[in-house]
Amino acid sequence: MVIKTDELPAAAPADGAREPSSQAGGKGRPGAAELPSVMLLNGDCPESLKKEERAPELPRENGLDEAEPGEETTGQEVIVIQDTGFSVKILAPGIEPFSLQVSPQEMVQEIHQVLMDREDTCHRTCFSLHLDGNMLDHFSELRSVEGLQEGSVLRVVEEPYTVREARIHVRHVRDLLKSLDPSDAFNGVDCNSLSFLSVFTDGDLGDSGKRKKGLEMDPIDCTPPEYILPGSRERPLCPLQPQNRDWKPLQCLKVLTMSGWNPPPGNRKMHGDLMYLFVITAEDRQVSITASTRGFYLNQSTAYHFNPKPASPRFLSHSLVELLNQISPTFKKNFAVLQKKRVQRHPFERIATPFQVYSWTAPQAEHAMDCVRAEDAYTSRLGYEEHIPGQTRDWNEELQTTRELPRKNLPERLLRERAIFKVHSDFTAAATRGAMAVIDGNVMAINPSEETKMQMFIWNNIFFSLGFDVRDHYKDFGGDVAAYVAPTNDLNGVRTYNAVDVEGLYTLGTVVVDYRGYRVTAQSIIPGILERDQEQSVIYGSIDFGKTVMSHPRYLELLERTSRPLKILRHRVLNDRDEEVELCSSVECKGIIGNDGRHYILDLLRTFPPDLNFLPVPGEGLPEECTRAGFPRAHRHKLCCLRQELVDAFVEHRYLLFMKLAALQLMQQKASRVEGPPSLENGGSLSSESKPEDPPGPEAGSEEEGGSAGGLAKVKELAETIASDDGTADPRSREVIRNACKAVGSISSTAFDVRFNPDIFSPGVRFPESCQEEVRDQKQLLKDAAAFLLSCQIPGLKIGIGELITRSAKHIFKTYLQGVELSGLSAAISHFLNCFLSSYPNPVAHLPADELISKKRNRRRRNRPPGAADNTAWAVMTPQELWKNICQEAKNYFDFSLECETVDQAVETYGLQKITLLREISLKTGIQILLKEYSFDSRHKPAFTEEDVLNIFPVVKHVNPKASDAFHFFQSGQAKVQQGFLKEGCELINEALNLFNNVYGAMHVEICACLRLLARLHYIMGDYAEALSNQQKAVLMSERVMGIEHPNTIQEYMHLALYCFASSQLSTALSLLYRARYLTLLVFGEDHPEMALLDNNIGLVLHGVMEYDLSLRFLENALAVSTKYHGPKSLKVALSHHLVARVYESKAEFRSALQHEKEGYTIYKTQLGEDHEKTKESSEYLKCLTQQAVALQRTMNEIYRSGSSANIPPLKFTAPSMASVLEQLNVINGILFIPLSQKDLENLKAEVARRQQLQEASRNREKAEEPMATEPEPAGAPEDSASQPQAAKDPSSPSLQG
Repeated sequence: MVIKTDELPAAAPADGAREPSSQAGGKGRPGAAELPSVMLLNGDCPESLKKEERAPELPRENGLDEAEPGEETTGQEVIVIQDTGFSVKILAPGIEPFSLQVSPQEMVQEIHQVLMDREDTCHRTCFSLHLDGNMLDHFSELRSVEGLQEGSVLRVVEEPYTVREARIHVRHVRDLLKSLDPSDAFNGVDCNSLSFLSVFTDGDLGDSGKRKKGLEMDPIDCTPPEYILPGSRERPLCPLQPQNRDWKPLQCLKVLTMSGWNPPPGNRKMHGDLMYLFVITAEDRQVSITASTRGFYLNQSTAYHFNPKPASPRFLSHSLVELLNQISPTFKKNFAVLQKKRVQRHPFERIATPFQVYSWTAPQAEHAMDCVRAEDAYTSRLGYEEHIPGQTRDWNEELQTTRELPRKNLPERLLRERAIFKVHSDFTAAATRGAMAVIDGNVMAINPSEETKMQMFIWNNIFFSLGFDVRDHYKDFGGDVAAYVAPTNDLNGVRTYNAVDVEGLYTLGTVVVDYRGYRVTAQSIIPGILERDQEQSVIYGSIDFGKTVMSHPRYLELLERTSRPLKILRHRVLNDRDEEVELCSSVECKGIIGNDGRHYILDLLRTFPPDLNFLPVPGEGLPEECTRAGFPRAHRHKLCCLRQELVDAFVEHRYLLFMKLAALQLMQQKASRVEGPPSLENGGSLSSESKPEDPPGPEAGSEEEGGSAGGLAKVKELAETIASDDGTADPRSREVIRNACKAVGSISSTAFDVRFNPDIFSPGVRFPESCQEEVRDQKQLLKDAAAFLLSCQIPGLKIGIGELITRSAKHIFKTYLQGVELSGLSAAISHFLNCFLSSYPNPVAHLPADELISKKRNRRRRNRPPGAADNTAWAVMTPQELWKNICQEAKNYFDFSLECETVDQAVETYGLQKITLLREISLKTGIQILLKEYSFDSRHKPAFTEEDVLNIFPVVKHVNPKASDAFHFFQSGQAKVQQGFLKEGCELINEALNLFNNVYGAMHVEICACLRLLARLHYIMGDYAEALSNQQKAVLMSERVMGIEHPNTIQEYMHLALYCFASSQLSTALSLLYRARYLTLLVFGEDHPEMALLDNNIGLVLHGVMEYDLSLRFLENALAVSTKYHGPKSLKVALSHHLVARVYESKAEFRSALQHEKEGYTIYKTQLGEDHEKTKESSEYLKCLTQQAVALQRTMNEIYRSGSSANIPPLKFTAPSMASVLEQLNVINGILFIPLSQKDLENLKAEVARRQQLQEASRNREKAEEPMATEPEPAGAPEDSASQPQAAKDPSSPSLQG
């Protein structure tokens, strides 16, 4: 599945875009029992295969050594996390006592949460827990409570209300009433999001015991909907969000709202009145309710007459639900049913996500009265502000204090990371809400007299600025265009410095929000910064791009500690007085000491080196690879920089090269024994093509078996010896390392160390005369990196034309929206979508009715909010003009020539789908449209009307704090699994899951990856029920956290379908696969390499349930797609031919079966040779088919000869057994079980050890140094193909069988 980089959070340990395929234990094979079996994982980094004898060591997270003093993360620490639980008895008023399982490190507060969620106690919020008559403190851990043990009785005691408690209670009751209502998820509020899995699984998959175990031949309905069949042109939108039965909510009340009589007058306060509510019951009874310190009761007020005296009877109840139960029979009945349904839902459908996920489509919803929502809209409630004393939060203090928490051992680190993560997600929510308020004009500027673009805002202790070039700050870099990209570059810098996590160095909380065409940067505020000028505050760096530059010893010391992991070179520059100033960052990076004494760095927009392909510098030529491709090209701004991932890949590439050059020289020395300079004496800097091979695979040049591996091991040892500088290395060896260092551009001559000077080619920055040689080397290094990007990295990427078109359209849409006032927003957006996607030739924009009247008056108001322009230029846009601009933008920005003038030409020429373009533009710009079928191709009426645009959401970029210890466990678990130690791997992954949950809570992308891998392991080990349970959670979580049609979610659906099939839940497996195919069609269309795997899965399951004709439609489509993307001679295509042949055999169409199997046989024979097991298997199958064909022909001849009266034995057509279908399903999904003899095992271990040596050479830097620290790359990302074991390259690769 192609996952765009900007869709996947930077360092999620998602197992690459594709799950590594796996093979394990010889189950179900005759005689396999006595053979030990081993499991390999396809295409996953063999470097992590550790030697068996070693204890499971935890890999450092790309080397954040100084941040991790607790090296002793061993079993003992982990046990702390897994304290054994015990059960306590809960006594609550009005219900039977029940027991509850708790764990010692839980807080008392967590029991409160459980009780507020339980069906029978959910209506209580204001209570305390008592043990032996003593009240327990909310925030104490259970292990610290004296006398609390197995079997203790905790009594629930109702407490008097305060205004705050009464408000919390009403909010909670409202949440319970809305618990099945998806409107919050569609509206993108309170971290609710959508999930549709239960629609396709018909409830919980764990209930397979309750439903009848589908016998193999149970009649099931397998017919897919028409629109998902191969070749269908229809792409409906409505099935994306199928209507859930539970969503038609049971009405418990007609209205529950705050009364207009609030707040209580003084004399009523003294009677204990806290607030008044107004309720209309389902029976149309209107009542007024008093919330008092003692609970809730009916009073005698009406809508127009205030009488706070209790009604008779007053029904005083401690909870509002108990009161409503007494006055409304419908409420009592429906509320009970609602709660039953609520607790039956999977918890993952209900838990809030850490960051808001927005849906780009929504059904038409009725707008109902909602007192809590109304109150939220007019108060500055953010996150859970009312749970924190002091109301507005000091975000900067919270963000920095959490970073200062101790981190010496695992429990401390978990506590710290959990605090950091929580504050970040709260800050992101607050910043998003504030940014929207700023653009909507609801916040007063701090400089109101200035022009709109230059205004800045402070709201809720967060500073907001707009992405425009104020005061010509970016004049030399591209003006407004540069000012627009600078915030995202700065955010990437903040991410990186946060990941390195150096003690004593602080960054600002930063969130970048794109909303209604504007870019808003939200930052936490450095204490004291607002009282003084920036010029006075900055004590390190430059405020004018390098003219005046300052340095500071403490900053140099702190930044020096980030220089190795971030690969930044400490360097000197000249200031305006020609004095040398030393820096360890780019000149723009500013250091400010806040009034709190902390050392802050900000403006990190040039943390990474520039991309010279887009930065023409007079007098500087680029390597041939670049000039051949037409680079350098002038870009519209000068802030293009290399991504961190690219810098890491380049350094990695150089390291392999360094090892090979040194090994080569050592071997030459050994061979010649002649004094004299080795061949690569003064081999300056290497341009990309003068390298031995590109990219150098670790096995390069290893003709003499193991020679190279031995050589690399020697180099590694030698490099370590020289780096430790103990004088034992001989001069010739030092010479070898020195030459290799020089050749790869290392800044040290005794060890490999490549770093970049971020100020090279920066306009306005000058370097001292004494550094000219270093500057020359650095320039060359940057040119090499630019060439590496073009020659090695980009060929591995595939950007779609659709992506190019929608990105260009997004750029145009941004400026288009800036000219639209609020009342014209839906008209403007629908007009843009019509011009972009509708075949209707001349759509007309509908201006809001009052537009022309208000125009004159508006002109006088200089200080409109940024989003309140009075421009109607947007209304005259035409489809021809828009597509002309899109083609122009694609050429200017991406240097790609689009051959189309209309959307229909684009669709025709590039095989695109309008529905996919609509999804992409909506996600990129935050548009939400009505869920209905759009007639894009109608030439008689436009596709969109104003009513079809429901909302516009912010698009938010923020920092993703990491759970480092959990990540290490996850990686160690993966390494174990690759070595074949499934059980140990499984334990480590389980441990990682515990730690992830500890830091992130229950919902997170990384937890999703963890669950997926656990499910796969359980499946391989034969525990299907556990596999189903984990994979169900993974699907739910992916839907909730990444989106219901995110590529990752589609893959999760496919895995779940496989485990359902293995558990004999055939109809569920099919409906899951159909859902996955529908989503793939919507997101990518039919023409996508992943479609082959999906169709093979569907075809096999249909074959298993004897739907042969349907099965063939999918399998033959898979064959066509595989042939297109992998070539007609690929092993995948051979496997596809075999699958098709099997179905034809089942249909007794032996001629077609033979034809396909022959094709497969020919591929195996040419690719693998006559003697390969796969070729032999295919040959046997051909014989078998031929015999069956002959037998059939004989029978037919017999019938022709002796007429129908002949006594002929019936032909035996066997339906495929479920076991054989499952075996094929495992093969295509990359799970192969291989029985191995002891000898095979020994050979395998030797091979693994050899490969590991090669890999370690490229991975581990010298022990004395801190390793590279970067955001961790996705665990399990496939290595270069050269570094994968040959057998593991193709999931269908038969060499695994040998």
